[in-house]
Amino acid sequence: MRYYIIAGERSGDLHASNLLYSLKREDPQAEFRGMGGDYMQAAGCHLTAHYREMALMGFVEVLLHFRRVFRYLDLIKADLLKHRPDALVLVDFGGFNMKMAAFASKNGIPVHYYIAPKVWAWNQNRAFKLKKRVDHLYCILPFEPEFFEKFDWQVEYVGNPLLDEKEKFQPDPDFLQRNRLQAGKLVALLPGSRKQEINQMLRTMIHLKTEFNEVDWVVAGVRNLPEEVYQEAMAAGLKVVFDQTYDVLHHARAAIVTSGTATLETALFKVPQVVVYKTSGISYAIAKRLIRVPYISLVNLIAGREVVKELIQDDYNPASVKSELQQILADGPVRTEVLKGYQLLFDSIGHKKASQETARLIYTSLGGKTS
Repeated sequence: MRYYIIAGERSGDLHASNLLYSLKREDPQAEFRGMGGDYMQAAGCHLTAHYREMALMGFVEVLLHFRRVFRYLDLIKADLLKHRPDALVLVDFGGFNMKMAAFASKNGIPVHYYIAPKVWAWNQNRAFKLKKRVDHLYCILPFEPEFFEKFDWQVEYVGNPLLDEKEKFQPDPDFLQRNRLQAGKLVALLPGSRKQEINQMLRTMIHLKTEFNEVDWVVAGVRNLPEEVYQEAMAAGLKVVFDQTYDVLHHARAAIVTSGTATLETALFKVPQVVVYKTSGISYAIAKRLIRVPYISLVNLIAGREVVKELIQDDYNPASVKSELQQILADGPVRTEVLKGYQLLFDSIGHKKASQETARLIYTSLGGKTS
């Protein structure tokens, strides 16, 4: 079978690559083409375009770069028609991939969507558009099938792909010594994986260094961004460790985490965290009017209650973060309640292997027979 896969940011690239490996096991003759990043390329996907130029955040930021977005849309549409796959597999990246789903559906190409767009968060009637454009939807959040039932759509919960990543992780036994860090003293800083996010989030994290002299501050950096993005943190004396986020979390006592996939990863390592987020004033004003869910972190959304503290926009300031961090660093009721809440989260997520389950469902829907 021929598969065309589209992912638009680092986490999507990672999950797409794992799905690609699982599809290879189901379909040894599989051919892969698409848009993604280094993980997909390493897994054997021919990249028509790299997501690097598309990693935008916020309503205003996307509008300012709409020409770039449409240029890539035109490029991928033309390539999709030229190669006409047996299946278009979309991975997260809602705005771009919703447009690709409409285009593929119109042109008779079966559409499979892995990691459903978060239509439950705002403008929920977008679920009708999604249902019209997508042949098969594979959800990674346990509350999503019930949401889509309201639109008379039976969808698959395949488990969460972060469980697969956590299971694969093998701690580096020399991590603390090599980075000159103290066991039990590490505070993980996860400012995000996109340049705009890091610019917004990291400065406040840096201000906290002088307030907690007894801990080791470690920024989980990513090498797909220029190193100068982290220069201010390095100059302030914070340790920046690249592409070893799970080792950082494995040793962390507590964490400050930009809202996104990383909040769930941090919970899987049972690290109490403060979830933070800040964007441009205009983007925040628009989002506040549109968003229809009570929380922004995956941890709280899945649990259905506040397990971890969220500090958003103006609430994300050194004084507020300091206050929350002090409570989760110390052995006490706040830290205990966070860890109890994590257990509820784990029970809800379950134990399915997301990439394997999704690959099996895609392959069998195309007429393939699984072993």
